Amino acid sequence: MPNIVFHQVNKRFDERADRHVFRDLNLHIRKGEFTVLVGPSGCGKSTLLRMIAGLEPVSGGELSFDELRVNELPPVKRGVAMVFQNYALYAHMTVYDNIGFGLKIAGLSKAERHALILDAARQLQLEELLQRKPTQLSGGQRQRVAIGRAIVRKPTAFLFDEPLSNLDANLRAQMRAEIAELHRKHGVTTVYVTHDQVEAMTLADRIVVLSRHGLEQFGTPDELFDTPANLFVAGFMGSHRMNLVPVDEPHAPLLQLLTGQSPAALAAAGIGTIGARPEDIELSDGSAASVQLVERLGAESLVHLTVASSPAPLCALSNDRSIAFGQGRAVRMPSHKLHRFDPEGNRIAP
Repeated sequence: MPNIVFHQVNKRFDERADRHVFRDLNLHIRKGEFTVLVGPSGCGKSTLLRMIAGLEPVSGGELSFDELRVNELPPVKRGVAMVFQNYALYAHMTVYDNIGFGLKIAGLSKAERHALILDAARQLQLEELLQRKPTQLSGGQRQRVAIGRAIVRKPTAFLFDEPLSNLDANLRAQMRAEIAELHRKHGVTTVYVTHDQVEAMTLADRIVVLSRHGLEQFGTPDELFDTPANLFVAGFMGSHRMNLVPVDEPHAPLLQLLTGQSPAALAAAGIGTIGARPEDIELSDGSAASVQLVERLGAESLVHLTVASSPAPLCALSNDRSIAFGQGRAVRMPSHKLHRFDPEGNRIAP
């Protein structure tokens, strides 16, 4: 189980151009840690994963497993196992043979392969399916087979590239729990790519937030949610997007409601944007804001409010099912839960 360390790593696909996917990337993924990579499409999540696997070369800097530099080490010698989004199973092989194929190539005896395959099948509840072909399996079962093929190799690191994106919501939740349990059982260093905020927040020990400008923040789910480093992370992390209100005159009524201060006073304090998570906004009877839209989410509702002439709506999360379009509501925002960002978009510590 290695520490995976990127030191001043560069990555560009056109060696003749100066367009970098990553420039001077420094990142330390700890031994045994479950690290999740998130970010918008095109930010380099899968590229970073493929560099760890050895499927993409590093353009500059150093990638190491513990103290071993692996820049030039071929994928087969890195001791990692990768699980892909599209399962990548052999359609003509049974589940048994798919799980054991890598072991056969590695030269293990039939008896050794059999023991490892059965152990993986027990862990993943595949024992009754070992003689089926992939076309006879559901999406969740196919993903279990792909994970089983990775487990039997006893890798030093697991790499997951959006493994659950092809599954429906119920199966995703089930497989999420199973992957978390596998990590607890094996304790293997795991790097996991996803677009799903819930997956990232529930699975990760730490989360890497990437943008097209590179690494934005690296920390625990609580750190990213409670203390986003900048506007990008604040707007990206959270299943309900943070309200981000620019400090300017058009938003004066909304700023006054949230902070009790004018745009001029906030700007004088060096604040460029005010952030308020929908979960932290409290609604009660009143008329300070008008209900514009209610999105019913089950036990809770996402309420969109208009405040005087402010151009942007204010979104609040509420479990009051009586809220309906056109009603008035009072708004309270605890000051200690406000997020403040400077004109450059960086977090201002309270």
